[in-house]
Amino acid sequence: MKKWMITLLTAVLVLSSLSAVLANHDNGNGKSNDGGKKNKKFAIGVEVLLKEKKNLIKGKKVGLITNPTGVDQELNSIVDLLHNDPDVSLTALYGPEHGVRGDAQAGQYVPYYIDEVTGLPVYSLYGSTRKPSPEMLENVDVLLFDIQDVGTRFYTYIYTMALAMEAAKEKGIPFIVLDRPNPLGGTKVEGPVLDPEFASFVGQYAIPLRHGMTVGELAKLFNREFGIHADLTVVEMKGWKRDSYYDETGLPFVLPSPNMPTLETALVYPGAALIEGTNASEGRGTTKPFELIGAPFINSTELAKKLNSLNLPGVIFRSASFTPTFSKHSGKLSHGVQIHITDRDAYQPVETGLHIVKTIHDLYPESFSLTAFFDNLIGNGWIRQGIMEGMTVKEMKSRWEAELKEFKKLRNKYLLY
Repeated sequence: MKKWMITLLTAVLVLSSLSAVLANHDNGNGKSNDGGKKNKKFAIGVEVLLKEKKNLIKGKKVGLITNPTGVDQELNSIVDLLHNDPDVSLTALYGPEHGVRGDAQAGQYVPYYIDEVTGLPVYSLYGSTRKPSPEMLENVDVLLFDIQDVGTRFYTYIYTMALAMEAAKEKGIPFIVLDRPNPLGGTKVEGPVLDPEFASFVGQYAIPLRHGMTVGELAKLFNREFGIHADLTVVEMKGWKRDSYYDETGLPFVLPSPNMPTLETALVYPGAALIEGTNASEGRGTTKPFELIGAPFINSTELAKKLNSLNLPGVIFRSASFTPTFSKHSGKLSHGVQIHITDRDAYQPVETGLHIVKTIHDLYPESFSLTAFFDNLIGNGWIRQGIMEGMTVKEMKSRWEAELKEFKKLRNKYLLY
């Protein structure tokens, strides 16, 4: 063989090997990066419903609980998919907190209106009516739920689902959950289990802060363990792996609510959102909600140095200043930290959040305060008391470990993947 042909063949082999290496490049978490390409072996609940399970809704009057996350992998809205399907009669829409179109801020009531695109009635399931009334279900034979959860106990959509399940049970109609991934993966379970005495719309049932379950799995657990007993069907996903984070599914990330813009927000949320139960800002009104934490009375350099000295796994803290455009400390320059996750597999959001709260309390006891809402978020009254009395996070974890272990056993009965 001529020398120039050998040289060319060698170059081709080198380039081929290099391409293979780049294609399997590790993303820093021990898992390959697929470049966001659609996973053809993966299907979410709405896709399975329309391709394989349409008999569940065919010829029936369908009520749909959804928001902007109710899309397929091509970002087609489930509202449009059902409305334009000749085999389906979509008769009513129901919106959780933030509304069907996701344009309402946290806590903002969205009244009844007519959807401009479909002409369908849209009922609010947030505010004065969190549970569908019999009148809202008058023209409905089956109720569907298709909303992306974020894997944290105090995210309200899972209780909208539970209350709608109760309403379906009372009216005697089936309830169908179209399953979606847990963005945080489905293997890690963290934090204290809710004390029923502190039940609220940010924590209705005895589950831990990071539950490690999909909405479909939660629906099955709620239905049996907490006495709903609805005629429940979960349309399962295909190809979802429990250890997968959201960005490993190939699904585009559609923000589930106005202050949940990215997967990184969801990763810090189980612990950082505890700041909502204090007089410090959790970063609402900034471009990094829950990643930025601060207040006018905090020394950012001091707080970052103290938090970094704890050597918490998978995270570092950068001193940061910001001015919220709304919510707490609106228009006021606030100082604090930005949470930077360095290893999401090692990162422990609940314990990290408690370390942040405790550290701010210990550094600024005269200025920092915890509210009663903190108890609803954490799910008990003893942790707030413990922070004020000097309890360590290690001691807190030791106290909640037994109940967490029991929940994990219970949880195993309802895992679908």
